[in-house]
Amino acid sequence: MAATLTPDQIAIVKATVPVLKEHGAHITTVFYDNMIRENPELRNIFSITSQATGRQPRALAGAVLAYATYADDLGKLTRAVERIAHKHVSLQVTAAQYDIVGKYLIQAIGQVLGDAATAEIVDAWTAAYSVLAGAFIGVEGQMYKENETKDHWVGWRKFRILRKVPESNGITSFYLAPSDGGTPLPKFLPGQYISLQVFVPQLGHLQSRQYSLSEGPKEKGEYYRISVKKDEGEVPGIPGIISNMLHANFNEGDEVELSHPQGEFFVNPQDATKEGVPVVLVSVGVGATPLVSILDSLVSAKGAVKRPVSWIHSSRSSNAQPFGDVVRRICRENEHVSAHIFLRTLGPEDQAGVTYDFGDMRLDLSKLDRDQDLFLGDSRTEYYICGPEAFMIDVRHILRGMGVDKERVHLELFATGDVADE
Repeated sequence: MAATLTPDQIAIVKATVPVLKEHGAHITTVFYDNMIRENPELRNIFSITSQATGRQPRALAGAVLAYATYADDLGKLTRAVERIAHKHVSLQVTAAQYDIVGKYLIQAIGQVLGDAATAEIVDAWTAAYSVLAGAFIGVEGQMYKENETKDHWVGWRKFRILRKVPESNGITSFYLAPSDGGTPLPKFLPGQYISLQVFVPQLGHLQSRQYSLSEGPKEKGEYYRISVKKDEGEVPGIPGIISNMLHANFNEGDEVELSHPQGEFFVNPQDATKEGVPVVLVSVGVGATPLVSILDSLVSAKGAVKRPVSWIHSSRSSNAQPFGDVVRRICRENEHVSAHIFLRTLGPEDQAGVTYDFGDMRLDLSKLDRDQDLFLGDSRTEYYICGPEAFMIDVRHILRGMGVDKERVHLELFATGDVADE
């Protein structure tokens, strides 16, 4: 990502870092309020739940702060741009919408900072936004082109629910097939996600959410599977709208819309350069969904290279644990795969060594064998982590404390946690 700002503009943008730390969330909250109020069609794109909880304004504030911090070294934002670009493509964000965003972002800076938003600051940030928007438009344009050229998939596509299968208390899998019959679905890379879009009657507009594909790609490409947790919500009184609708209101035969699979968090099971390289998959709760797709593909995909795999998972209880039977079967059938299950609460039906390995505790990597379970003795080992953001960053800190290079630790993050945590 090449900078085209002048040295003076870079200096001005970097000088606003203290202001953004203090006022960033206020600026982005005003930005979203103004933009969505005056452009109601954008309600179809932005999550109403993330707006209500403040998560989306906080995430944008973090991204803006990161951009200001690294305005003179934008290469450090490449991973963040790639991650966010994948999500934008999944949501079908268009190049024209960047002009709208730019207008209201600069407007919000002026509105919040008042007289402190001098002409020089506004001009520098206008130029800075143009550079950033250009980078996103370029990356996303290539992704859209590849989806259309390679897979003939443009925009949203109607799917019907083939099957609806409970996986655990609160988590249900949905098997989704194209409503038009169509050609075999394009292969995706294990770990990637789709966006699912439905109309929400009580809101009067569409809403979209990202769900990891929870099964490896199949040769015939007849369906995609997602596994959805009924989300009670991060904030009391604000439950997950789409997850609750899917659980309560959508049944076999009903239709939803999906966008093309996206995401930079994945494993290519056919990558010959990874032959023999250990993989450690660490998750908590529904964070197992992209990792079970990776696990499934590593042991069953045609042409998959053989890699030692360690599955490390934590759940509240065995009843809440998704894919337990599947993981146990894979371990029985593949001697190079091992599983290590942590349960916070044990029930009368639980058996040590069968339904769990560590009971009455949260996930604790120090309880595992450094070489046999974590493969710390192999400098090639790769670690894939999925769960709540704080959990993922904590696990990464622990692994780095154990001597693991940060390049070998992969997190399923939608924000810029890897920038803030460097």
